[in-house]
Amino acid sequence: MKNLRSVLLVGRTNVGKSTLFNRLSSRVKSMTFDQEGVTRDYITDLVQWRDIEFELIDSAGLSFRKYSDHLEETVRQGALKLLERAQVIVFVVDGKAGLLPEDQEIARALHRTGKPIIVAVNKMDTKLAQEQQYEFQQLGYATYVPISAQHGTNIDELLDSIIEQVKTTKGRTVEEKPSFKVTLLGKPNVGKSSLMNMLLNKQRSLVTEVAGTTREPLTENITFYHDVISVTDTPGVRRKRSVGEDLEQLMVKSALSAVRTTDVVLLLVDAAEGGFADQELKLAFYAFEDKKKALVLLFNKYDLMTDELRDLWKRSLDAYAHFFRKIYTMNISCKDGKNVGKLMPLLHDLWKTYHKEFSNEELTLLFQQALQKTPLYRQEKMLKVHRAEFVKSGPPMIALVVNYPEFFGPSQLMFFENILRDYTNLKSIPVKIVIKTKS
Repeated sequence: MKNLRSVLLVGRTNVGKSTLFNRLSSRVKSMTFDQEGVTRDYITDLVQWRDIEFELIDSAGLSFRKYSDHLEETVRQGALKLLERAQVIVFVVDGKAGLLPEDQEIARALHRTGKPIIVAVNKMDTKLAQEQQYEFQQLGYATYVPISAQHGTNIDELLDSIIEQVKTTKGRTVEEKPSFKVTLLGKPNVGKSSLMNMLLNKQRSLVTEVAGTTREPLTENITFYHDVISVTDTPGVRRKRSVGEDLEQLMVKSALSAVRTTDVVLLLVDAAEGGFADQELKLAFYAFEDKKKALVLLFNKYDLMTDELRDLWKRSLDAYAHFFRKIYTMNISCKDGKNVGKLMPLLHDLWKTYHKEFSNEELTLLFQQALQKTPLYRQEKMLKVHRAEFVKSGPPMIALVVNYPEFFGPSQLMFFENILRDYTNLKSIPVKIVIKTKS
């Protein structure tokens, strides 16, 4: 457990908050695009400066005027709630645009919070911003830092100002570094955000009937069996020819990036569709075979399933039986909560299996006995395993010292993987087997 102070970036839409977040954050990246309202949910990262750590939060554009559109109003309300959570506020304004009435409206509301406020006058790399920067002093704050988030100008000065304020505030108690990471993946509108909210037991991700509501990965921690589990909701991924606009291409890129840094992938599919889309199969292979992530397949909207749909799904699974028998599948419903309660225990068990270890003697005996029962030949030569070596866990990696390395191709490696899976339960766990020459 540790005491963590939160620093919130606020301001009008399109003033450079996400660009500033990316400048300050070393790990998490906020989506930046020359279009208003790109950021809808908030994203966070831990930032350390001069041996002091704080939580940095990038929020949607702040507004105190109600919207008639439900989604825009939900985003606005979420940004307002973050004001209560933060200990220090960085008010980002656009020096190039100058002081606008909306800035003044936000400034009056921020004064009422009674919290430390730092005004970051952005876009100071332009001559117009340099001429207009002093306009913002009439907002009535003590600390102003002219910056360029894009070029990094005066970022050190801004961080010094943040730390000066952070040291005087009391933070909140949070868990330490998570034990492992879980990422929700799938096409748009399959229920990833609904599942995220159910696992957290709170409204974290925006949920609407509009596909593409989630635009960038959102991460929260869950404590289960004394383990801290990091869960990330990602934007929906469509097949490539359906990805048209630049913004959606960025969303897809950010989702796949989240997979590369996770440990476990929960791939959601719409059970009511009656079969896999080509894109979903590619996502499954990408996560499990390519990136070697533990994988669980979740059939959401199971409450809509009919006997006919169940038959369609069975035939769809049978077509790829060699792959899907390696992974767990689960029928869930984010509408009525069916089987969602079984997910956390499954993830907990998967993580222990992900780090399962084997002795070299155990593996050597296992594979040599398998070859005695089922000899392998290539070009009339008998293939032998002299020794098996356990390299690492997370996921399991095994090296085989063999007699003819050039003859051990993908089908031979699959033979040994199947032997290992028959020997112990490695369901949903990827296995990597490599060949090395005798030494």
